[in-house]
This record gives sequence, structure tokens and C-alpha cells, in this order.
Amino acid sequence: VLLEAARKYNIGLFLQISSDEVYGSISEGSCDEESQLQPNNPYAASKSAADLMARAYFRTYGLPLIITRSSNNYGPFQHPEKLIPLFVTNILENKKVPIYGSGRQIRDWIFVLDNCSAIDFVMHHGRIGEIYNIGAKNERTNLEITKFILGFLGKDERYIEHVKDRPSHDRRYCLDASKMGRLGWRPKWRMEKALPQTIQWYIFNKRWWQKIKSGQYLEYYKKQYLKR
Repeated sequence: VLLEAARKYNIGLFLQISSDEVYGSISEGSCDEESQLQPNNPYAASKSAADLMARAYFRTYGLPLIITRSSNNYGPFQHPEKLIPLFVTNILENKKVPIYGSGRQIRDWIFVLDNCSAIDFVMHHGRIGEIYNIGAKNERTNLEITKFILGFLGKDERYIEHVKDRPSHDRRYCLDASKMGRLGWRPKWRMEKALPQTIQWYIFNKRWWQKIKSGQYLEYYKKQYLKR
């Protein structure tokens, strides 16, 4: 629907924001933009399908578009259903943190401001019809992330609760983002600095995430909007 609307109204640039999940799980090395798409779950398959549809509109109709594929984001304002904000907020509520399976799944993490700057850079300097991987070379296991959060908040591993693994839970994602480097972009944030700042943001903004976790999010923001 979006692609057809963009074609009908001659949109200047269609940006398809995709995910590293489209490449599937790899045990070693990294995936570049030419790697085969091997999605292993319905979400990743839907992203792969969207990428292919976008590519088809570029090839068939000449629709000006660019595809970006980012690694795992983290940072302020991330919904507390995601791993880092869920674990931080759970611990602040004195609750345990649920780790899928062994917690050995590996992801490359990129701070949200780096991801946004990369997307903006691609919009201004990228080549129409191209795909760009966006990563930051911050590979961590879910267990490593969890232990860091626990340590930062002064808690021990008794807060960890291993739960049944998700169906078709990919073991490792890793992007080769050298194409972005050749384009002239580099990430600025290291996880050692950005993750503590992210944790602190959730500490100082409890009202924001408590409304979401309690189910009062829409009502709260409706009232905030009506005050303006």
C-alpha cells in the first residue's frame, strides 16, 4: 500500500527500514548486503518480504528508494517490552528478569542515536536502489547484557529467571556494515558509555514507563495532549 501510494504521488524518496533478522542466524562471520535472505520466524519473513517488494518497485517502476538493515537498537524511550528496558524496569520494581533459554543468543547492539544518524546520513548521501547495513560492532550475549544491568543496579544473579526459549529463536546476528563506512558514516557511541546512560534514563523517568506497564499509556498521553 505504501509503495503504491509513493509511486502514485511521486514521492522523492521511499526509505524501507528493515532488520538484521532477514539474514537469519549465523554461527560465525558477518552478513553483508549481498548475503542471502534466510528469515527463520514470521516477523523476519515479513521484513524480508517487504524488502523484496520494495526492490521490485525500484526495478519495475523506478521508484526512488533505499533499504536500511539495522542491528538491535537500545536507548531512551524504548518500549519496556524490549530486553534492556524490560530488564531495567523489572529490577527497579524488584521483579525477576526472564531470560529465554540459556541466554547465549548474540546480538550486535547499536545506540538509537547512532541508528538515527545513520538513517539520516543514508537519506542524504546514499545511492538510490541500494541496501545499507547499519551496525556498531557491539556483540553481546543476552546473558552479558543482563549481568551488566544487574551489576549496575546493585543486584545479583538471583534475579535471573530462565524461561522456555522462543520458537525458532535465532542464535546470532552479525552485520557487516563496512559499506556504510565507505559511504562516510561511523558510529559514535560505545556500549560501555551508552548503556549506563540508558539505564539511568529509565531510573529517572519512572513515570513514563510505569504508565505503559500499567496499561495507562494511552489515557495518560491523551490527557497530556488535551492540555496543550
